[in-house]
Amino acid sequence: MFIRTLIMVLAGALSLSAQNSSQTTVMTGIEVLQADGFKLLKGKRVGLITNPTGVDRTLKSSIDILHEAPEVTLTALYGPEHGVRGEYSAGEKVTFYRDEKTGVPVYSLYGKTRKPTAEMLADVDVLVYDIQDIGCRSYTYISTMGKAMEAAAEHGKKFVVLDRPNPLGGHKIEGPLVEDGFYSLVSNFPIPYVYGLTCGEVADLVNREGYLENSARCDLTVVPMKGWKRSMKFEDTKLPWVPSSPHIPHAYSAPYYVATGVLGELGVISEGVGYTLPFQVLAAEWLDAQKISDAMNARGLNGVTFRPLYFKPYYAKWQGKMLQGFQIHISDADQFNLMGLQFMFLEEVHKLHPDMDLHSMSEDRHAMFDKVTGSTVIRERFFKNYRYADIEAVLDRDVKDFRKLSKKYYLYR
Repeated sequence: MFIRTLIMVLAGALSLSAQNSSQTTVMTGIEVLQADGFKLLKGKRVGLITNPTGVDRTLKSSIDILHEAPEVTLTALYGPEHGVRGEYSAGEKVTFYRDEKTGVPVYSLYGKTRKPTAEMLADVDVLVYDIQDIGCRSYTYISTMGKAMEAAAEHGKKFVVLDRPNPLGGHKIEGPLVEDGFYSLVSNFPIPYVYGLTCGEVADLVNREGYLENSARCDLTVVPMKGWKRSMKFEDTKLPWVPSSPHIPHAYSAPYYVATGVLGELGVISEGVGYTLPFQVLAAEWLDAQKISDAMNARGLNGVTFRPLYFKPYYAKWQGKMLQGFQIHISDADQFNLMGLQFMFLEEVHKLHPDMDLHSMSEDRHAMFDKVTGSTVIRERFFKNYRYADIEAVLDRDVKDFRKLSKKYYLYR
């Protein structure tokens, strides 16, 4: 009797566990669209903006899903940076080619043409966007989405966003808004550096707030996810992660990109690109790994620890050179300011090496740095005295107001 009871209890526990697991599984926009029988697209000629991250939970590409969908005609593909199936490296420019598997024409949106032209849209009734983002303004995919939305508005095409999770969750917001004169593909909208929205929510916000060029508005439909909550990080979704670009190989890469990517633009400190830990390290030939690690750990930041690291990059700028610094180990990204971490690091570097003027050493990279941060303010204030305290208020100044604004566009709680 005892054994039978134990078996029943264990079976019940396993069943409950399975139910809980099922309940926390997230369906992305492409899966919701598919489950609904593609009703939204039936009888339409479809142009799909996607890349390798546009997959369902079985890792089948949205390209193939829509190509095979009944009563849906996939007539064009549009590739952001890296191409629709990831055929191209970062920064590599392409123009036009045909997808080998489907034969569908592919137009590049990362090169000479950033916005679909009338010719590119001639055989399209509706543009569909399905790309996994990382929740950071300087990552170019939401800018590509915005340009495509402008084209849809200009040429009378419907626009559909198949929504996907924000790997940083739906609560974290950091950094100032972009200022006039600094809009670019890495800062295309007046939103914070970390914006706490899904791509579908971003699309709705920029469309209704008049952030598209000439305050245009497109005929927008967002296909929401099922099961996603704002508190979720990507690992909570039970979804597979496909590298969103070559140096974002894991879902957990997203917070590291925020923590070091701005500094990487200056080209004077390695952020790990070229080694096996992209965006997870900060290092240089002239640093002392133990001293800089001790200095950062002494700041007492919650949710992050710094481990001394010695390594030689396998490619890129510091290939084959011995670098010293630290590996960043984030245990809870919500406990500290991710964007601010790289400036705290620079403050400690300046204390240890006051003779190293990293600002002067990176003069040819200042324009790009300012584009990424959204103005000259952060660079000019920080590098005057190399003090994080001088920019801390700047990093926070727009967060409260943007949080209030963005709540109007929440699709999830």
